[in-house]
Amino acid sequence: LKVNESSLTGESEGVEKTEAVIEGDKVALGDRKNLVFSGSLVVYGRALVVVTSTGMNTELGKVAALMNQTQRHKTPLQESLDQFSRRLAMIILIICVGVFALSLYHAGGFGTQAILDSLMFAVALAVAAIPEGLPAIVTIVLALGVQRMVRHHAIVKKLPAVETLGCAGVICSDKTGTLTMNRMTVVQIWTAREKHRLEALIVGALCNDATLNHDSDGVPHLLGDPTETALVDAALEEGLDKEILEQEMPRVAEIPFDSQRKLMTTVHPLRGRYRVMVKGAPDVLLSRCTHILSGVSVPLDVPTLRQVESANAAMAQNALRVLGCAYKDVDVIPPPRDMEALLEHDLTFVGLMGLIDPPRVEVKQAVAQCFQAGIRPVMITGDHKLTAVAIAKELGIFREGDMALTGADLDFMPQEMLEQEADKFTVYARVSPEHKMRIVQALQNKGYVVAMTGDGVNDAPALKAADIGCAMGITGTDVAKGAADMILTDDNFATIVHAVEQGRGIYANIKKSIHYLLSCNIGEILTLFLATLFHFHQAPLVPVQLLWLNLVTDSLPALALGL
Repeated sequence: LKVNESSLTGESEGVEKTEAVIEGDKVALGDRKNLVFSGSLVVYGRALVVVTSTGMNTELGKVAALMNQTQRHKTPLQESLDQFSRRLAMIILIICVGVFALSLYHAGGFGTQAILDSLMFAVALAVAAIPEGLPAIVTIVLALGVQRMVRHHAIVKKLPAVETLGCAGVICSDKTGTLTMNRMTVVQIWTAREKHRLEALIVGALCNDATLNHDSDGVPHLLGDPTETALVDAALEEGLDKEILEQEMPRVAEIPFDSQRKLMTTVHPLRGRYRVMVKGAPDVLLSRCTHILSGVSVPLDVPTLRQVESANAAMAQNALRVLGCAYKDVDVIPPPRDMEALLEHDLTFVGLMGLIDPPRVEVKQAVAQCFQAGIRPVMITGDHKLTAVAIAKELGIFREGDMALTGADLDFMPQEMLEQEADKFTVYARVSPEHKMRIVQALQNKGYVVAMTGDGVNDAPALKAADIGCAMGITGTDVAKGAADMILTDDNFATIVHAVEQGRGIYANIKKSIHYLLSCNIGEILTLFLATLFHFHQAPLVPVQLLWLNLVTDSLPALALGL
């Protein structure tokens, strides 16, 4: 049984399931290989399972509960404007009371007319002090910012989110699809001799259930398991079209992949005989090989075996998924019951193929821009720690002195300790939806404005908890898009960096507008205050004129600054 659990873990590759007991109380969601989860998709095989939880007790239900618990935060601009408004209101109130008292004093009494004139003067001062054009200017600047961001592949759902991006100090990003291509790719091939690369690719393409079709324009389209489509794609790049290969060597028999054997075998006619092609786990495959392809098929001696094992270990250390391939020629196809015993032994080893979901080309530069701009990128993924750290190092996210943490480590770490140590960790691997929320909240409590990216149901609670949630527009689930403040139409980390740049510009422009409006208002206040202090018989500006100044004369230059 193979299940796609991307909605819960974020990892698109199918997970092989087993009935074996897994020891330990705290097992990461992605490592619970003897359980299947509601909301995941069966992509291969069959099984009989026992239902242990339903509704809100399932992993999907727990995500829904986390979503309900999460409260939205005010944006930095909203908090700043709230604080600014409170201070301004207090100052205006004090000045108005002072001016009202001063006017009464100059009037020389508490008659009705004196009180009315003094009140009108105080009101005029209040009108002068309040920047009436500010809400309109902020809204217009943010709305135009939204338009600009659409051109940079970012759809903003809520106006204040534009400015929040400009204040982001940490960007927490999912790995698969955002930092990487979300497409398994063959990046390394090892054979005893370079000329045998093609033989390895032929085995990989034919011992394979992925399908390759060409549309009317001749553009190839691949369908199937990500690992298998990667092998077919690698062969196609070398000029080996699977469709043509299958016409020349059609499959006449097979032993399907099995998680116990860790092998897949197919049989194809070749020059009056049959070629048996086998691919699978290198350690299992090597144990069934007696020869190796090196110019011709030669016996697999101990030094050569060590050489193959060393190449396998080197690929594994670079976080590559390694597959071995082998073949042998037979005269007849044995009956189905004897196939495994007769076909998957005495093989000739051809080579190793290392696969990985490679980083996006443009992300490395985007990460460097983040550091230049004082923003710290953090990778949060459901993938294994070794793979996550390897990708993070290649992109420049994981640097000298940085540390990685797994979901199992987080289970034993109190929230207070996580908040204290949050600056040390740049990679979080094998994490659950609850862990993602804890990480976001720890960084917020540390004083950072946090942007979070994600595409799965598992990301939704963290997207909602973050100061700005960025959902993937192509691969994102409806739940993730609903919880996010912004949607990336190209699923690209570099787009977030462009959006932050736009956000910073907008934030700076809003500040310029506020400074300009305040300078205008201070001029008006001083004019009226001095007129009161020196007992002018008539106010230099009446309330209607002040409103005209604030709404029309002041607002247009302020709007120009905002643009």
